Amino acid sequence: DLLLYYPYMQLSIIGLFIIISYFAFSSSRNAEQNQVWVGMSKETAHQLGTPLSSLIGWVEYLRSIKGIDESIINELGKDVKRLETITDRFSKIGSKPSFDKVDLNIVVNNIIGYLRSRISDKVLIEVKCDDKIEAEVCVPLFEWVIENITKNAVDAMIGKGRIAIEITKKDSQVVIDIKDSGNGIPKSQFSKVFKPGFTTKKRGWGLGLSLVKRIIEEYHNGKIFVKQSEIGKGTTFRIEL
Repeated sequence: DLLLYYPYMQLSIIGLFIIISYFAFSSSRNAEQNQVWVGMSKETAHQLGTPLSSLIGWVEYLRSIKGIDESIINELGKDVKRLETITDRFSKIGSKPSFDKVDLNIVVNNIIGYLRSRISDKVLIEVKCDDKIEAEVCVPLFEWVIENITKNAVDAMIGKGRIAIEITKKDSQVVIDIKDSGNGIPKSQFSKVFKPGFTTKKRGWGLGLSLVKRIIEEYHNGKIFVKQSEIGKGTTFRIEL
């Protein structure tokens, strides 16, 4: 009688072996991808270091020259500072970032203030946050998220339209909605936009939203997803912390 069950036992053992092998392979592949992410980020930060140091020196040299428009030097200084922030962001990928309890209204307005003078003046960006809403975030990485989604929205609108950023609090959860009036995303691509390599642009590697998802979900234990989108009318990304 036991011989009748022997084939089933064999099949069960083979099935279990296949399942274990699959999870082992998947885990190994994810670990390899993580190493690539971290290695690329660290190398980018390293490569930016030398020219950045040189630019800082040139800005200080320009400040010492009389007759140069101070406002131009100040704007150049802001861009150099931004490069320092970008380098810092890349250096934090793969490391344990430090978190601070901050007012998200201030953080979001700071990054939007920087972007306003560097994008088309035909793009209106509004930030709505009625109360002081605090959350523990890694500021350089969180700014990266807001900057990336906002720039994608500007591209989707081809430099003309409206972006509305609304920050609200629901119980112990902070919700950030970023809505644009761009081209929209087909529903079939809602989850694909966060995958490495996905891009609708002629330039770029398609890593922006993939990094955004990683920063929000892996570093901040939050969620990010396409809340809604309609072709020709725009898209809303939602961040939950």
